[in-house]
Amino acid sequence: MNEKIYKTLSHSGALNLTLGIVALVTGVSVGVLLLVNGARLLGEKAKVMI
Repeated sequence: MNEKIYKTLSHSGALNLTLGIVALVTGVSVGVLLLVNGARLLGEKAKVMI
């Protein structure tokens, strides 16, 4: 019985760790894309304001 609980908890922990890493990578990627897009918009602002 204890071995079954241990296996269940270890699988759950591995899944949580994996999902955490995926969420972190996704968040960083989206942040970088937003910064690049914002910088590009600020660069084009001068052309639009004329």
